[in-house]
Amino acid sequence: MNSSDRSILIVTCYGHFLSHFNMLVFPAILLPLSGRLGLDMADTLGLAFWMYLLFGLTALPWGMLADRIGPRPMLALFYVGAGCCGLSAAMLVDSPLGFKLSLAGIGLFSGIYHPAGLGWIACCVSKTSTGMAYNGMFGNIGLAMGPLLAGLVNWFWGPQAVYICLGVFNFFGIVFLLKLSNKQCASRHKAAAGSDSSSLKGFLVLLVCMMLGGIVYRGASVTMPALFELNGTGIFTSLASLFNGRISSNVVATALTSGLYLIGMLGQYTGGRAGQKFDLRYSYLCFHLLTLPAAFLIGLAHDVPLVMLATVHSFFLLGMQPVENTIVARLTPASLRSSAYGMKFVVTFGVGALAVKIITLVQNHWGIEAVFPCLGLVSLALVAAIGVLIKFTPKMKSA
Repeated sequence: MNSSDRSILIVTCYGHFLSHFNMLVFPAILLPLSGRLGLDMADTLGLAFWMYLLFGLTALPWGMLADRIGPRPMLALFYVGAGCCGLSAAMLVDSPLGFKLSLAGIGLFSGIYHPAGLGWIACCVSKTSTGMAYNGMFGNIGLAMGPLLAGLVNWFWGPQAVYICLGVFNFFGIVFLLKLSNKQCASRHKAAAGSDSSSLKGFLVLLVCMMLGGIVYRGASVTMPALFELNGTGIFTSLASLFNGRISSNVVATALTSGLYLIGMLGQYTGGRAGQKFDLRYSYLCFHLLTLPAAFLIGLAHDVPLVMLATVHSFFLLGMQPVENTIVARLTPASLRSSAYGMKFVVTFGVGALAVKIITLVQNHWGIEAVFPCLGLVSLALVAAIGVLIKFTPKMKSA
């Protein structure tokens, strides 16, 4: 990559880290906040409803705005807006209404990142798939490190300090933006693959693929901690004896889950390399195909075999993301790429939330062990949809 590519990726990777960090700080300090506000856990959790809703649903309008005015001012708005709302949350942490509105603001401004940041990489980074891989890896760092950093700051200084740090971290993103020259921000506008007709058909099929992928991702991320806690008792017993009982099964389960996100970083790097070297469509197909055996076996496994199968599943499920994001770029005109990514994240974060309802239904009827085989069936449908995508689209290369 050239110096312009690296400069853009510094800004976008930091933004991707922050967008997930901003969302995962709250659940990490849910119990301390409940105690400070004098509310039960369910009522405290309800304070974040609008934050999570706005984070997903605003992706399309933010993407449309990014296509009009460019990604750089949009990311500046993200950093400043989320930073101000973080400081507001710190000041209003003792007021349920004020804190709720501040959280909503964090979700609103954090929703800018995905359409604006990915659109910037798609248009301006020479090796798109590799750029998407690095960007995805930093998102995984945010997923893994957000709860850990929030927990440590809360342990030393309390919930108010957590949101002060969140505000400062967001403001720091402006420093990276200021280092970029206007020349480095200029778009190279890579062309979409194929004719307008094939690109439109392909993008519509891709939306179906991404919706199904969103269900699998959300279902896996919601279920895995509980599955580790229930079926990983052997691992917990071994660690408890090692630490003289000073460890809980929940800590072990959440630590294993964080480890999956870190393994996912390697998967995303591998996906980026595969997307750079091979036809994007077949790379996309292969990564989803390789999740299937693990998905159907996870519900039967315990302890170390469970962790190994979950690692394989996460490696390929997260690893396909750079490929998928590059396909979005290849099927859309440069002038609409941020809008296209906005549509993607409305579908994956919004429709993908149906996974929570599906999991509840499956668990009530067949138990938590049946969740992953059901997600495997969704992945089968996804693989079939990718087959349709291959039929409708020409060969695709990353750059």
